[in-house]
Formats: sequence, C-alpha cells, structure tokens
Amino acid sequence: MKVVIVGGVAGGATAAARLRRLDETAEIVVFERSGYISYANCGLPYYIGGVIEDPEDLTLQTPESFFSRFRVEMRVRHEVTAIHPDRKTVSVKNLTTGEEFEESYDKLILSPGAKPTRPPLPGTELENLFTLRTVEDTFRIKAYIDRNHPRSAVLAGGGFIGLELAENLRELGMEVTIVQRPKQLMNPFDADMAAFIHAEMRRHGVRLALGRSVEGFAEKDGGVDVLLKDEAPLHADMVVLAIGVTPDTRLAGEAGLELGIKGSILVNDRMETSVPDIYAVGDAVQVRHAVTGQNVLLSLAGPANKQGRIAADNICGGDSRYRGSQGSSVLKIFDMTAACTGVNESNAIRAGLSVDKVVLSPMSHAGYYPGGKLMTMKVVFEQETYRLLGAQIVGYEGVDKRIDVLATAIHAGMTVLQLKDLDLAYAPPYSSAKDPVNMAGFMAENIANGLVRQFHVEDLEALPRDGSVTLLDVRTVSECCRSGIMEGFRNIPVDELRERLEEIPRGKPVYVVCQSGLRSYIACRILAALGYETYHFSGGYRFYETVLHDRCLQEAATECGMDR
Repeated sequence: MKVVIVGGVAGGATAAARLRRLDETAEIVVFERSGYISYANCGLPYYIGGVIEDPEDLTLQTPESFFSRFRVEMRVRHEVTAIHPDRKTVSVKNLTTGEEFEESYDKLILSPGAKPTRPPLPGTELENLFTLRTVEDTFRIKAYIDRNHPRSAVLAGGGFIGLELAENLRELGMEVTIVQRPKQLMNPFDADMAAFIHAEMRRHGVRLALGRSVEGFAEKDGGVDVLLKDEAPLHADMVVLAIGVTPDTRLAGEAGLELGIKGSILVNDRMETSVPDIYAVGDAVQVRHAVTGQNVLLSLAGPANKQGRIAADNICGGDSRYRGSQGSSVLKIFDMTAACTGVNESNAIRAGLSVDKVVLSPMSHAGYYPGGKLMTMKVVFEQETYRLLGAQIVGYEGVDKRIDVLATAIHAGMTVLQLKDLDLAYAPPYSSAKDPVNMAGFMAENIANGLVRQFHVEDLEALPRDGSVTLLDVRTVSECCRSGIMEGFRNIPVDELRERLEEIPRGKPVYVVCQSGLRSYIACRILAALGYETYHFSGGYRFYETVLHDRCLQEAATECGMDR
C-alpha cells in the first residue's frame, strides 16, 4: 500500500507516524511545500519575542529524523499542484529545482492546513506588512525586527496569534496597537469575560482600537499607515495581519471534492472525503461542533492531531471515528491565563439553545494558604436539561486545570449539576476542599432547587429605580466607599441584615449585590426565609465593575479615536 500525504505539521505528520506504527510495509510519502515538516506553530510568537531563543527548538522533527525513526519519505519544498482522482496520482513541483512530476497513490491524505486571511485591501504588498503562520513567516518578522529595530506595531486582529504576538512585541519594548472590527478581543469568549482580557492588555500598555474597520494600508515616513473607515489612520513602523485563517482547499476544489463552509473540505466522521480513497484532516476540514451539532471550522492543533490519527487508523483497516470538536483552548496573556471550552453564551443563543449561566470568582487554592489568586469563571448550561454547554475562565493560577476538568465533563455529556459530585484532588497549595468546579455545580443546584434566583449585568439597566423594588448592596461600608455603589442601590452589610430588616419594605422584590456573589447569596437566603422575593447578582460587584469599566473605555475611545 502506498499512501501520499499532502502537508505535514500537526495533521499530516501525525498521520504519517501512525500509519507506520500500524503498517511496517506501507510506502509513505509526505509532500510539504515549506521547508519544515513538523514545527511548533503555537510557539512562533515566542521566538519573535526571544522567549524561545534557538530556532531549532521550533522544529519538532526534521526530514532526516522522521526517516530515521519511521522510514517515511519527507519531501520538503515540494508543492502538490493538482490531484487526479481518476488515475490516483498527484502532480508535484520541486520548488528548489523546478522539476515537475506525478506521484501515484493508493490512499491520499490531504492536510493542507489554512492560510492567513489577506483581504483584498490596498497596500497588503508593503515590505513591512507581515502575516504569521509558518516558520518562514516567523524568520522574516524576526529578521525585520533585528535589522530595523521598529518602535511600534499595529496588529490587525485580536485572536490567539494577535494576542500572543502583542505580548511578545511589548516585551521587546515596542508600542503595540490591536485594531479589529469586532468590539472585543478573543471571540470564543463572551464580551463580559473578554473585558478581563482587555483590562490585562491595557495594564501592560497595549492599545486597543476595537470596532474599527481597516480599509487598507499606505506607506508613510518609512512606516505604514493603517487606514480606518471614518477615522484618522493609525501609524506604525510595522503591521502584522492576524485577522484569521482561510482553509487552503484550492487543490480539493479543483479535484472535484465536495466543499463546505468557507470552502472547507467536507469529511465524514472517518475523515473520508466525497472521493473514494481520499482523506482530509486539520484546519482545512469542516467538522461538527460537539456541543451544538453545527458545522464549524476550528483551527486548533489538538483536533488536527486526532484527525490525522483517525485517518491513518481507517486506512489501515480500523474503524476510528471523530466525535467532533468543542474548541478547548488556553492562552497566556502577560501574567494572566484565559481559557475556554464548548460554546460561549452568545454562540449558544445563536445556535437556538435556551441557556443559563453561573459566574463565580473563586480563589486558585485555599484562602488560608499564601499566594492564592482570584479567577473568574463563567459556566454556561441548558436551561431545561442543565446540560453543560461551555465554560470560560480568566485568572492567574489554576485556570488550565479547571478548564480541562470542565472540557472533560462536556465531552462526557455531564450536566452542570453533576459537577458538584466530582471527586477532585485537594491540598491547600493547589485547591480548596470545594474546588471551583464543584462550586459551579453547587450554584447551579441552588438554581435548580429554587433556592436562589439570579439577575445579570445585562439586566441592570432595566431595573426600576422608582421604589417599586428594593436594590440592596450587602458589602461592608468601607468596600462601598472605596469602589462605589451601583445607581439606586442602598448599603446594608450582610452581617447587619437581620437587625435592620425594618429598612427593607415587605411586598417588594429585593435585588441583592455583593463583591463576588457569596454574601449576596447568603443575604437572599436570609430574606427568602422571612418571606421576601429575592434575586442575587451573578458575578458580584467585581464582575460588574470590570465589565462597566471596559464599556466606558470603549465608549470614550469611540469619541476620541483611541483606547488608552
């Protein structure tokens, strides 16, 4: 059996290694148009910033090491230019010599990946305008910085690559501005959770120009003007386009393979395309979202590796199935860690799901053990069934641990109520006896049992201030003096509540807020036991303050033209 693989990196290289482990006699040939067959794509920004010092550390395997270990023929700088399913061959061009030839196959795996999205805008050909996707892209950016010592950069795009690159360029001492059309960074997060990411970026001096449309680029004074719709241009010494990626599927389309959303390759759960004996994996394929069941594109290394393994299994006579992607991801943002899995609230609603959520601010480990740090968790679930849909966490320690537990729970089809029963490891330096994941389950259980009703940030504006409801802040007096109090709310500390009940009118709903949500829940239980109708503010004043501050900064930036 002869297997030809188009493209290396995560999907193609994984498939090649798996094929060899399953079939020692198969002839395996990989064509990779770049000079690298397997590299750490996610590490590229950290080489630019000097965190990774040796460029060889980016290369996970070389053609020589791969052949030595697996006896797989890795042909780098070879571009497949056409696929001929009728005669089961591919046309190949040696990019070093210019030689062109055809290679036959019994089975073909397509792992072409995705390419940086380059919108049809004027000026994208400028010398100091870059994209970042490959090792070669990385070396070009690094060489430009080392040679020209730019003092400023504009990054068009606020996704994973944009934020990682922003951090690394700031660490080099550059002024960095992120500009993009959406009004928030990191679209996998809801806007309220993205507010924490915005705050961390601003704290480290990154300027945010959100909600702006880029209309082109122009050379000026040795740098680049980023032309914005209805606003003055942003000027920088260099620009990096990081506005997303597009499936690289020209070959598949020309060969008659059935395509899906954004031109991606349609595959079944065995990673088979619409053409017999041709498989496809990685960023170029359309997959099913494991939570919503909808067709999506998810450009992540983990799914690509799994898909490569599945394709190899099935080529070798197995019956492996891809169960879908749920988008689990984690990101370092200066001192902060941000992570998500499943679907966020906004996308769940767009998918037609009826959702609810809990927001909590637990410590990373036991409060009495030194060094604990707050994290903010948002857990989204289906209203009727309490099926766990997704989670987002931002914080400084223990974020990755909790998101992986929640990702596993989603994969297992658990409800949010079952989180309270998870038996999770505990020691004071690492967690609390009631882990934050358990706490999310306890909170959802209180909602399910009718022990508490919630109101959220988006409900605040509609709350009446005419005296028909009681608005109550149960933080301490000093907390309210220090950080302020919401409009229309009055302060009665929770520990004084029982002695001051005469100040809370009977027969009116009571909306209660505290710093993080714990004391407001306690106050609601006290009042509910005495016959009051109560509502507890999800996330607490700390959550509200972060979201409100972010909104105010964005509104001010809209008026003055720049987020400071």
